[in-house]
Amino acid sequence: MNILQINSSARLDASHSSRLATSIVDRLRAAQPDATLTVRDLGRTPHPALDESALQALFTPAELRTPQQAERVALDDALIAEIQAADVVVLGVPMYNFGVPSALKNWIDAIARAKVTFTYTDKGPVGLLTNKKVYVALTRGGLYRNTPADTQVPYLKTIFSFLGMTDVQFVYAEGLAMGPEAEQKALASAQSQIEEAVLA
Repeated sequence: MNILQINSSARLDASHSSRLATSIVDRLRAAQPDATLTVRDLGRTPHPALDESALQALFTPAELRTPQQAERVALDDALIAEIQAADVVVLGVPMYNFGVPSALKNWIDAIARAKVTFTYTDKGPVGLLTNKKVYVALTRGGLYRNTPADTQVPYLKTIFSFLGMTDVQFVYAEGLAMGPEAEQKALASAQSQIEEAVLA
């Protein structure tokens, strides 16, 4: 089993979402000790945003790209190769202003490539990243689960499904900014969810 862990928090070592993602990975590896792990920490190594120069590079045939364009496309290629090789994808996702971190959006923009990770057919788009299990550790300062303010879950479900990843499990840690007791309770709840979701 190949595991790909994506940390998207800007908080680095103080990140609850990254710690919860690591807890999921630990459970997975306890069940399968021979599993391989690749960690992509977008806080420590941010991926560049999709801008005009990146689009020009992507839409230029490979044999006609400048060295700078080839280098830019290669950055995206590396992320695509990682997720193509993964059997399980584990993401740590904090809520920033009711959405996902910009670092995670940049990662998604990099891996969503027509004719590589999805394709258009006469019956609509078809995702090519199939047969993968996805776990998402969500951390929020307030309480947003199952409310209109939670834009993260619908967005992530939509983009992952679009890319072919339909088996997605969410773990919630909410109320983290509502005082020490609420924070402790939220993290304990998240750990319980992880134990139920990932059989060690």
